[in-house]
Amino acid sequence: MTKKVIIHQDSEELKIRISPSYEKIARDLENQLANLDGGYEKLATTISKQGEQWHREIDIVINKTKTEIYEIKGKHKDILQKHLREVKQVQSLIKQTLLALNEIEKSTEVSSTIQYTSKIREFSKPPLKVQISLPNFISKPISREKLYSLFGQVTPLSTATEENDLSLNMLNQPYTSVRELLDEPELVATIQTGYTDLRSVICLNEDKILTCTWTNNVKCFNIKGSLLQTIRTKSGENTKDIAVDCDGDVLYSEGVTRSVNKTRIGQTEELIRLQGWNPNQMCVTSTGDLLVTMYSDNYTQSKVVRYSGSTEKQTIQFDGKGKPLYSGNGIIKYITENRNHDICVADLTAGAVVVVNQDGKLRWRYTGHPSVTKNGPFQPFGITTDSQSRILTADHNNHCINILDQNGQFLRCIDNCDVKYPFGICVDNYDNLFVCEFFSGNVKKIQYLK
Repeated sequence: MTKKVIIHQDSEELKIRISPSYEKIARDLENQLANLDGGYEKLATTISKQGEQWHREIDIVINKTKTEIYEIKGKHKDILQKHLREVKQVQSLIKQTLLALNEIEKSTEVSSTIQYTSKIREFSKPPLKVQISLPNFISKPISREKLYSLFGQVTPLSTATEENDLSLNMLNQPYTSVRELLDEPELVATIQTGYTDLRSVICLNEDKILTCTWTNNVKCFNIKGSLLQTIRTKSGENTKDIAVDCDGDVLYSEGVTRSVNKTRIGQTEELIRLQGWNPNQMCVTSTGDLLVTMYSDNYTQSKVVRYSGSTEKQTIQFDGKGKPLYSGNGIIKYITENRNHDICVADLTAGAVVVVNQDGKLRWRYTGHPSVTKNGPFQPFGITTDSQSRILTADHNNHCINILDQNGQFLRCIDNCDVKYPFGICVDNYDNLFVCEFFSGNVKKIQYLK
């Protein structure tokens, strides 16, 4: 290949692929900068509304929290502006290179052609994609004794960076204040659902929960145990699991129809229908995607599939050596996403919690702890995570809840709240744990953090 041909190809590569990529990155950074003020002003307004309920005695707390918001805003702006300057510098170099290439192409001088050195490799790896995440304001119940600690908190600066055109790598994880485990977890409430064989529970907020078993309805209760609403499946078939999406719409999976359905304001629509596979358990991720565990029609394979709406985005089935990550059968496999975007599956048949990263690569397996497997082998049923990135899983066989850190290290178990045959579990925004008891049909609310 002659130098002239290489020069022409480089010119086309810069114009058609690389330069537009940098333009897109620059537009994204500019859009984030343009929307930053509005997002932070909205956040400040939320804080003010919360403060109206607290009257004059907490004005100083409101002002202090707002100050934290605007300090983080300044850091966000600095980060975005820094990355935008870097991108624009590279864009300028690309334009200069294109001009030089055009001159060489038109020139009849041999020396400039011979001396040309391709810069495509230098430009082909774009900078890290910067995605600013606004901090969240987490409101808490009013308590004069602990006004500042209970008023809420602003999550610190969170800047996500991704490799452009490569696999996503979240470099910075959200941070929350450390909450320690209670020495003795406390049973706060017991909610009677009227179900037998109770399987799943989801927190709508601090006052309401959704529950289901293998029946054709989903029930909504308040914390006092009053039935607020019953949602019946459109097909009349039994549910296998439930979830709630980012808009507050209820999702439920059905085995007979092989479908996942969404209910909104009394209207139900089919979101996903599978061929050759059957949906099992599911969860909604922090980005709004849906993760579904499923098994093949011949009961020999299991996998996790990520959906955006009705579109399949990712399949997780094998490890780096080509071996199945999950046991091949139709037995329940509850699933949850951790704050670091790890995907955690409670594989009952394997007697293991299987954790992969967001790219589907195996991180670790947990198969129980000797101190809590007194009644028999570890049987993980429900699984959830809390604000501290701890993983909680229900050991059905040993009537307890195992608590692990995000790296799979056993921390302790909850075995003092008279929980019998735990099944599905979840935590609310305040890290209260809700546990389904399979045979009694009760949901137990447990406080386990300080």
